[in-house]
Amino acid sequence: MSIKPRLSRFDLTMIVISLVIGMGIFKAPSVVAIKAGNEWLFFGAWIFGGIVSLCGALTFAEIGARYPNAGGFYKTLSFCYHPALAFMVEWVLALANIASIAAVALIGSEYINPILMPPSLQNDTGVKIITISSVLILYVVNYLGIKTSARLQNLLTIFKVTMIVLLCTAIFKHDLPPAVNTIIPMQGNIVTAFGLCLIPVFFTYTGYALTINFGADIQDAKRNIPRAIFWGMGTVIVLYMAINFAYYKVLGFGGLQQTNVLAATMAGVVFGTVGYKITSLLMFLSVLAYVNVYILSNPRVFYAMAENGILPKIFERVNPKTQVQEFCMTVYVAAILLLLFFTQSFAELLDYTMFFNTIGLTLGAIAIFILRRKTKELDGTGIFTIRWYPLVPLVFIAAYMFLTISIFVNNPIACFVCLGAFVLGLAIYFLTTRQKNIKTSRM
Repeated sequence: MSIKPRLSRFDLTMIVISLVIGMGIFKAPSVVAIKAGNEWLFFGAWIFGGIVSLCGALTFAEIGARYPNAGGFYKTLSFCYHPALAFMVEWVLALANIASIAAVALIGSEYINPILMPPSLQNDTGVKIITISSVLILYVVNYLGIKTSARLQNLLTIFKVTMIVLLCTAIFKHDLPPAVNTIIPMQGNIVTAFGLCLIPVFFTYTGYALTINFGADIQDAKRNIPRAIFWGMGTVIVLYMAINFAYYKVLGFGGLQQTNVLAATMAGVVFGTVGYKITSLLMFLSVLAYVNVYILSNPRVFYAMAENGILPKIFERVNPKTQVQEFCMTVYVAAILLLLFFTQSFAELLDYTMFFNTIGLTLGAIAIFILRRKTKELDGTGIFTIRWYPLVPLVFIAAYMFLTISIFVNNPIACFVCLGAFVLGLAIYFLTTRQKNIKTSRM
């Protein structure tokens, strides 16, 4: 059964915001401040990251408009390059995403654990109980139908945006806490420091490219995908700039460097003694939005792989009434739950997530040059096209290449881990296609 368009432009805009705003903005600014060593480099990294991310969003908006499909990222790489390369990229991104979801869900449960659980369960066991229960609840919601899941996503995203706006109001308080005067100086030269700043900055901005996975779900995809990406990313950039200024204004640059729980500290300024509980609840809802949108999004990629014959046809099966890939989503959620029992072992994997993403997003952005040549017939038909082409995609590609080099210099082990994962994905692809060819020849 094929997928039918059920999502509106507003639904997709909310999905864009949720794909991008995870837990990063509540942790990454502290890391960026340490790497930067001064205010100018700190804000420069966030502004540069916003500009580059907007360039990337516009690039993927045109890709989504020119080639709207379920599992659009995989389909685009297959169409522009080769199914083997597409599978390799999606393979490593799937590994990174599943590990990230498990870890982020656990972090959110840590915030809410002291509020929900009795003293005897305010420990790792209680946290895992909340985490697993939350994932299972989201699984049930998604099982009810894509429109039901989208409505929940809209509500959770509104909570998330509201939390950021409330935290930003801390700058209007007159009884601000004393700033920390001690500042950690920049390590190394400015180029190295800037590259290291961009790693957490781009990690915080990433996620919008997955929007094109909903190419078959969105109504009037060729017009609504680019508009949803543009307005969604515009909202994210404004929110990020606002909350980073609020962090700096309230905590001071030294305080920003030396405060790990930024959201809780800011909430204490805004709400006083009840700030912790309010922040804990909103942080938990923010995490639910992040987990839900990935449960909603990633199975569409496996649908595309099954449609191309790389995965078994059962992954392509869609409930005609709810538009849910019941088997595929069940397998995906089961993988998340399995990883939750080994999350501590996967904590370091989150450091490598950005390396996986840089390769996948760079290849995806380069595809716009190939896609324009292969879809010339669409020119002049009213679809979205990048106004400053090819400058916009080139800025994005160059920035992400610089980021890849920065990650490799800082952590060369991540490069070899990534290459190993790519090779494993290639082996799985050829093994699967070989078995498929054998079955075909016997028929």
